[in-house]
Amino acid sequence: MERSLVREGLLALGMLAFVSDAFALRCGHQLVQIGAYKSEVLEKCGEPDSVEEHRAVRGSRLRHPYGALEIDQFEEVLIEEWIYNFGPRKFQQLLEFEDGELKNVRNLHRGY
Repeated sequence: MERSLVREGLLALGMLAFVSDAFALRCGHQLVQIGAYKSEVLEKCGEPDSVEEHRAVRGSRLRHPYGALEIDQFEEVLIEEWIYNFGPRKFQQLLEFEDGELKNVRNLHRGY
């Protein structure tokens, strides 16, 4: 029974390694986590291999069930997508920033 739990725990840890969305990015010996700002990422990882920018609208609409109250809250945010290519033995990494803050890190295909 105890061996089974250990085996299941190791299997779960192994599966986490293949999840496409990550909470951190390792650049050499430095670790960049979600919530970091662009300046920190640049300091730890250097310049990205490519950068794309676009704008998006985020917000919500609040409505009273009887229509007596309606509130719209929308804002425009700048989204930047940075790609780092760490070579053919590692996956390329896509970093998504909203208004300068790191929101997501995703694995792409192998580097070159």
